[in-house]
Amino acid sequence: MSKFLTEQQIKDAAKNANIEYAALKAVIEVEARSSGFFSNGEPAILFERHKFWEQLGKIRWFTKRLQIMALHPRICNKYAGGYGLFSEQHDKLRIAASYNRDAALQSASWGIGQVMAYHWEALGYPSLQQFINDMYHSEAKQLEAMIRYIKVNNLVDELQRHDWAGFARGYNGKAYKKNNYDEKLRQAYRKYV
Repeated sequence: MSKFLTEQQIKDAAKNANIEYAALKAVIEVEARSSGFFSNGEPAILFERHKFWEQLGKIRWFTKRLQIMALHPRICNKYAGGYGLFSEQHDKLRIAASYNRDAALQSASWGIGQVMAYHWEALGYPSLQQFINDMYHSEAKQLEAMIRYIKVNNLVDELQRHDWAGFARGYNGKAYKKNNYDEKLRQAYRKYV
């Protein structure tokens, strides 16, 4: 079985989720940047240093996160940014995991939907590890996580109405305009209708 999505799998997933194929395809295009896997076969991720900071705070590692930030400001930081190259993302994750594996895994967005792993429980996964296993399994499993995220955040209606700004705000947060997510979605959608 291939790790990569087929058009039929996307069409089936869209139909099952009551989302227009072109709308789902647009979200995949804008979020995935072409693939749910890097060329080395690892899942596409973006490690978020400020999320690692937050995750360490949730487990009350206040002093430890300051020490980690002093040693690795690109791994642990109060401020977003410092993303670097895609090829660096798993190395950053491995460094963070050497301090706390669960906090590190939950500090990255995963797969074609770039779903943050700290949502695993809200998305109905039995464990963080099951979510991670699915991200390594296939783009079809990654798409399933993305659709779960869309449903849990009540964003199906926005896709059905082509409310790209509403969807982008719900999916990417308040800063969506900075990255023009709404306009990117609108343009991608036009390609598939």
